[in-house]
Amino acid sequence: MRLLIISGRSGSGKTTALRALEDAGYNCIDNFPVPLLASLVHDALRDPEQVDVNLAICIDARSRTLARFSEILLNIDRMNVDCQIIYLDAQTATLVKRFSETRRRHPLTSAGTDLIEAIEAERDLLESIADLADLTIDTTLLAGRALSELIRDRVVGAQRNGLSLLFRSFGFKYGVPVDADLVFDLRCLPNPFWEPALRVLDGRDPAVAAFLEREPLVSAMADDISGYLDRWLPRFEHDQRTYMTVAIGCTGGQHRSVYLVERLAERFRGRFADVLVRHRELAN
Repeated sequence: MRLLIISGRSGSGKTTALRALEDAGYNCIDNFPVPLLASLVHDALRDPEQVDVNLAICIDARSRTLARFSEILLNIDRMNVDCQIIYLDAQTATLVKRFSETRRRHPLTSAGTDLIEAIEAERDLLESIADLADLTIDTTLLAGRALSELIRDRVVGAQRNGLSLLFRSFGFKYGVPVDADLVFDLRCLPNPFWEPALRVLDGRDPAVAAFLEREPLVSAMADDISGYLDRWLPRFEHDQRTYMTVAIGCTGGQHRSVYLVERLAERFRGRFADVLVRHRELAN
């Protein structure tokens, strides 16, 4: 039995994630009460027809017993249940904008609580789930379709055993991804942006790659990061980690970080169960 627990703050994309899982054949339940989790798993394991079922449930701030989540999770039979927690979140300003655009009411707003206060309070209520998440997804810059694709590629399509490794390029000027497990800074390296002919290109272009490969500092940085990952990723995998996101940043997220993400992904493909690439600041 595979059980995915989807959670996160309101407006972060939980409905989109559940819809993607439902399209992939999962049985999905929204707004699932925390106290019923143990019973749901127990009953499913007793039914021979449910042993191989894929189930996804959404737990959010509407559940009134979130404080018991950790305790209840400990009672799940992990020998017979492949249970993973996927936590979605976004920057507060983005969540406020999404609620303003859709004109939906936040579940925690009241006569004495405005929207921003409700969004911040929700973070505290969901802390016990967020701390236990196997995978955290920052949806600040993810449209609905992009989030659905990420769920299909990283969760549905992932191998059941081994580490799912995501390399993500980004620009520091737009903020560090909140879902990053490891962050490396390339802003000390020579920047193709200052070459007029390269400025409009990105790190996947052969001309940009040729520029960077001529720079000894770039090769040294790539070797150092590769060496670190060579040594420590197997330890994370040994520690039963399912997902790891390695974020590589430069100033704008167009050239240096994109190039190195592609280079690292090529190096580690075949060594781990899944190796994915995402370029946050690029349109495609």
